[in-house]
Parts: sequence; structure tokens; C-alpha cells
Amino acid sequence: MSINRVEEQRTWKGLTRKQKRGFFGMVEEGTVKDGKFYDRNGNDQSQRVQLALNTTEEQFNGLIKRDEFGEFQHEQGGFVFALFNSLSTMDGRFPALSQSDLARLMFIGTYTGWADGMLQYDNGVPLNRQALEKLVGMSRSKFSEFYSRLVECDIVSQDENGHLFMNPTVFYRGEMKKHEYDISDLAYTRLFRNTARELYEAYNGRTIKQLAILYAVLPFINFNYNIVCYNPTESVKERIDPIPITKLAALLGYKRTEDLVKIIDKIKYDGSKVFGYFGTDFKSKGKAGLIVNPRAVYAGDAKSLETARTIFALSERLG
Repeated sequence: MSINRVEEQRTWKGLTRKQKRGFFGMVEEGTVKDGKFYDRNGNDQSQRVQLALNTTEEQFNGLIKRDEFGEFQHEQGGFVFALFNSLSTMDGRFPALSQSDLARLMFIGTYTGWADGMLQYDNGVPLNRQALEKLVGMSRSKFSEFYSRLVECDIVSQDENGHLFMNPTVFYRGEMKKHEYDISDLAYTRLFRNTARELYEAYNGRTIKQLAILYAVLPFINFNYNIVCYNPTESVKERIDPIPITKLAALLGYKRTEDLVKIIDKIKYDGSKVFGYFGTDFKSKGKAGLIVNPRAVYAGDAKSLETARTIFALSERLG
């Protein structure tokens, strides 16, 4: 063991319990960028972190995973939080919206601004009603009907300046712990913006309602491993209870399982499937389980992401 290593360990052991808790709190809330560590206020804390990372290998590995997780999120264009009632269908929450409406709502949600919820372009320019109509690519009459439903459902509102705002209990960008509304009865996941937008561009037309399946399954996706299941909050893989396609079809209102299977098989993003099958009986897809590509939605942490991506990759090979 080097002299520096001994000195670091001696310094670490000399810290009080409160100092150690404070350090790990800083590490938990900080970020790594370009090889440097910044606390939640943006201050460079590289020297403090380096001391303990050399002493605690587990914490170092955790930061590496978090850095990779940040890169993964950046590659998907960032994300918005989609909020929903766990294990409840979307049409139950928004009965006035059609499948096509839900698909368009998912797309619009990706333009939610940071914290205040103002709908805006990525460069920060606010969206008004006319701009939103152009963005979703609908005729004036069809958009007017769609927009009215969004307002009636209290999903989108407009201020005196014509700026549009997303209901923060539907889509939200910002720190969830600073959310101003009571969302204790809601669950949420990350909806990645590039994926949702490119899917919308590819399916906006006669097949638009097929895209609603991604939004529809959100309440049933396991938070850690992206498996569509009856117990989304379960963190132990072996205890996850997958929903067979036949049961999922019934939950989502499909009269025939085959109709859902056709949609699932068609939807792709960037050459990759959005949904994958897993199980022991691939001759009958109705009996198989379903997993969602983490590049589309993901609620878990950096540690679980690796497992979710591995399971999905295997489902692509076997399916």
C-alpha cells in the first residue's frame, strides 16, 4: 500500500460520523463532468471526492455508473417525467382522449419546459397555440378539437400572453423533490425526448394510434427492469410478476391479442425494437412476457439500467 493511500485512509478514519454522512450526501447529489466532481451547487469538489474515492472503491464504482447513466440520458436527448396512476390504464385517467390523442400528448409532453412547465422549443422559445398546431402536424379543424380536449381535461392551459403550459401532474421537467404539487398518489418514469419525437415523426399519420401503446403501458412497467408486470415497484428480479400479452391486451381494451401483437412487432426506433418478448414459449407470443426498450422510457437508477439493457438485448435476439 502506498504512503498516499495510507494517509488517505488515516484521514478518512479521522472524520466524524457527521462529516462522513455529509460527504456521502454530497456525492449522492453531485455530478461528474469531464473528470471533475461538482456538488449540487456547481462547485468543484474534486479534491474532497478524490480522497474518499481512493478509499471507498464501491463509491467510486457508483460514480462511474452515474456518469455513464448521465451520458446515456444525454444520448437520448434528455427526458421529461411522465406521471401516471400505477396499475391504472391511461384511458381511465383521461377517458375523453382517444388512442391518437394519447400518442400526440406523449409527443407534446417532450416540449415541457424546466420547472414552470411552459411548452417551448428546445432553444427556449415559447410555443403558442398556432406553433403547437404546426408542431403536431394536424389540420386546423382536427387540431382545434384535439386542443379543446386537452384544455377540458386540464392537461394544457394558456396564459394571458398566449403561452401554453403543461399540467405538472402529467408531464414535468425538473427536480421531483421540488415539485410544487402533491403527487403522492402518482408514479412517474423518464420519457426520453429523442425517442418519443422520432417515433412520432415515423408514425404520425394513419398509424398514429399504434404509438399510443408506449404511453398506455407506462403504468405497468417495472421501475428498475422495464418489464411489463403486475408489480412495477418490485426491485428483486426474481419476484417480478410479468403480465402475459394475452392479459395485457385485455387490460388495454384489445378484443384480440393478435391485434396488440401486430402493433408491438411493428414499432421500431432507430433500427431497434421498442418492445421485446421474453419467456419460455415464443411459439405463442400471447404467453410471452414483454419488456420495453430503456431508450424509450426508464425509471430506475444507473445500477439497474445495465441489467434492463441486457434483458432487452437478449429479448431482441430470442424474439
